[in-house]
Amino acid sequence: MRYVPGDSRAGGERPLTLALPKGRMLAEVAALCARTGIAAAASLAAGDDPEALVLVDEASSVRLLLVRPGDVWSYVAFGAADLGITGKDVLEEKAGDARGGWLDPPGVVELADLGAGACRMVVAGPPAGAGLWPWRRLQAGRLRVATKYPACARRALGGGPAEVEVIPLAGSVELAPLVGLADVIVDLVATGRTLRAHGLVEYEVLFNSTARLIANEASLRLQEERLLPLAEGLEAAAREAPARQPAAEGRESPCAG
Repeated sequence: MRYVPGDSRAGGERPLTLALPKGRMLAEVAALCARTGIAAAASLAAGDDPEALVLVDEASSVRLLLVRPGDVWSYVAFGAADLGITGKDVLEEKAGDARGGWLDPPGVVELADLGAGACRMVVAGPPAGAGLWPWRRLQAGRLRVATKYPACARRALGGGPAEVEVIPLAGSVELAPLVGLADVIVDLVATGRTLRAHGLVEYEVLFNSTARLIANEASLRLQEERLLPLAEGLEAAAREAPARQPAAEGRESPCAG
């Protein structure tokens, strides 16, 4: 059912709030939720409620928030959601922000790898540079990197002899090396189809990313007896899920926003 402001719950117990990522990963993670007994998630898994922002499942006392993949962390970190599902890439980027001093990080706990939305963070560029890449990143000189993930790029490529200049972009990073804006890009790929379509190749895999279940640390401490059964149910549903195909690539990653 849709959320109605002021809606009361039997016994006065507030529903647990679970933030789900809108976009390509939603159907897969919603199906996991439905298999744990959250009936309201079934319509999301079937694509029947594309405009929903908040759904409440009264039987399981769970409220679902539908937000951008990259925003799931914020809803969980700042207490608007008890649990959330987002890509490992988002967690790596937020961790990089925190280590760089840009965030005052609240407590977020990673509970489980749900396996959905599998993709990888890579360094990529024109084919001519592929053979030189191991040498290039170890040499002094400027290396310009275009990316939607500046913290991940700095952490992976910084600290060596190269002077790394990170150029943050909001989208279409594949264009950057083609027009001379950057030497390489750091981006998420699933099948590699988008890179190939723009004449680019992978140089290096930095890390693999899949959907992760995260929890607000305070919620986990105060409501452990309610959160852990739901977390265990989602993890069990993920283990029993059919073999997954690589997610389609597009403007918004299935793993992140």
